[in-house]
Amino acid sequence: MIIRKLYVQVLLAVIAGAALGYFSPHVGTELKVLSDIFIRMIKMVLAPVIFCTVVLGIAKMENMKELGRVGVKALAYFEVASTVALLFGLLVVNIVRPGAGMNVDAARLNASAVSQYTAAATKQDGIIGFIVNAVPQSIVEAFAKGDILQILFFGVLLGIALSQIGPVAGPAVAFMESFLAGVFKVVSMVMRVAPLGAFGAMAFTIGAYGIGSMLALGKVLLCVYLSCLLFVLLGFGLVARLSGFSLWKFLKFIRDEIFTVAGTCSSESVLPQLMRKLESAGVPKPVVGLVVPGGLSFNADGSAIYFSIAAIFIAQATNTPLSLLEQLTILGVLMLASKGSAGVAGAGFITLAATLASMHAIPVSGLVLLLGVDRFMAEARSVTNTIGNAIGAVAVAAWEKCLDRDQLARALNGQADGTAISPARVDAGQETDIHAVQPFGH
Repeated sequence: MIIRKLYVQVLLAVIAGAALGYFSPHVGTELKVLSDIFIRMIKMVLAPVIFCTVVLGIAKMENMKELGRVGVKALAYFEVASTVALLFGLLVVNIVRPGAGMNVDAARLNASAVSQYTAAATKQDGIIGFIVNAVPQSIVEAFAKGDILQILFFGVLLGIALSQIGPVAGPAVAFMESFLAGVFKVVSMVMRVAPLGAFGAMAFTIGAYGIGSMLALGKVLLCVYLSCLLFVLLGFGLVARLSGFSLWKFLKFIRDEIFTVAGTCSSESVLPQLMRKLESAGVPKPVVGLVVPGGLSFNADGSAIYFSIAAIFIAQATNTPLSLLEQLTILGVLMLASKGSAGVAGAGFITLAATLASMHAIPVSGLVLLLGVDRFMAEARSVTNTIGNAIGAVAVAAWEKCLDRDQLARALNGQADGTAISPARVDAGQETDIHAVQPFGH
């Protein structure tokens, strides 16, 4: 039955949550607890999944030079994709001009409403602090805080170490394989409550902000959603074509993750099962372990589109003239600032506040205009971020010539290798073989 499919359940939950939030806002806002619990349950398993996946993938590699190549190619893909996304958003916002005609007096806006974001912006250490903070002082602290980049850093080092000490690493590798199998079983349990998380998140969003706020700023919302949609179809479509697979089939393959992210507004909510699904589709474990978690900080394509549209929208709404050079300069600062604020709560607003404050070209108080609809835009940018990281992993594997194309074809056509990680099939004892690590350069 189609109702048993996760993406259908999440979609129905989103509709029901929106209806409840609209007709009973007070009850809707109280249901945020459902979303919070689901996100916390996902974050509970993020650290062990990322750590074990990275360590196992690298420990079984025969040539460490290939690891370096994967890292360099992943970073190259991240920067190119993010830059194109920024420029794409800039193009759309200048064509649609969602803020034109609003004639907002920036001096009369209530700047105190965004004071928490501007205050947080002044505390950021920028790109240098970001690099320093990627190195953990204590691995225990990194796991306790759930700092993905620090866990990734240590995981890479441990994986390299295990690959170099030979047979003595066998027990550690075997333990991690068994442990990872157990963690993925926990993931399958957690994903059963994804519809409840999506229901609570949507009920809260509509109940707290109302559909009225969405309609009032519908033009900028349309701009963000249209930009993200076109970027997925054109930008990721080109990447998929160059990598030799169908974008439409791939989107269908990860539809459970797309709907879950849309409902929860969190890319992290699907990270463990997305990594497992990509492995089952023929992407080697080291590539998945480096690209997908790393992409949370380095490859936020949807957020890049949002940054460019939001900044220029505020300028248009407050009648702040900007030359093309000034717009490109702002986008360059946004590109750097977004790395420095990675992993920070409210990072989108913090990044915008830091950029606007440092450039002195656009009034920071203009952020008030976006407070009521930011949550609605979060859905579009989170989904775009997730799709971008998933496609990035496949593209890097194809670039490195280590992608199992036969396995990918079977997965995209809905055969066993690609569907074995759904919760229902996991419970049926049809899990994929986590002991089979794809070799590089085959």
